[in-house]
Amino acid sequence: MGQPESGERREGEAGEADRSPDLPPGQRLQRGWPVTHYGPVPKFKPDRWEFRVFGATADGDKRCWNHEEFSALPFSTVVADLHCVTKFSMLGAEWGGVPARTILELAPPAPQVTHVMVWAEYGYSANIRLADFADDRTIFATHKGGELLTAEHGFPLRLVVPHLYAWKGPKWVRGVEYMAADRRGFWEERGYHNLGDPWTEQRYSYQEEPGDGPEL
Repeated sequence: MGQPESGERREGEAGEADRSPDLPPGQRLQRGWPVTHYGPVPKFKPDRWEFRVFGATADGDKRCWNHEEFSALPFSTVVADLHCVTKFSMLGAEWGGVPARTILELAPPAPQVTHVMVWAEYGYSANIRLADFADDRTIFATHKGGELLTAEHGFPLRLVVPHLYAWKGPKWVRGVEYMAADRRGFWEERGYHNLGDPWTEQRYSYQEEPGDGPEL
């Protein structure tokens, strides 16, 4: 689960001289990959792991994959940045896994679906617009840089939504709920922006404009 934490500088984090024109406003280039999350790291139990798609599906049924089945889905890679709301950014990381569009094709949403809720271990959740979920670079990542994710970084599965702040891409994902109306997720209920666009610095709920999300 991606955890917004303090903006203190960490070991390996670049300073002002290392800012890049590719960085969103207020971000700093990160060397290395800090571990940030809320709560303990879950223990992976492959015989009990299941990925579910439920809610407003086109046929009204839920779709489930066990770990072996999910691992057999078509594998793709994307090169994309990761922007943490704590103000560090990693540029040009290679993520490997299952594109979100593949899930949409295998388990189509109903026509009235506008948003999805991505669910992870311990009941953590993040809401995003269907258009963001369907973006070509949104991916359920199992690998980074050609290697399996570590448990601390989300193994066996984390969502990466490169054009949004990283809390919108939970670690330890277990499923997706299709929704016909928006509903705030874990951090969105706790004061973080409902949309989370790093290029316009949509960090906190007090910055929201009318229509950006449900009332708190």
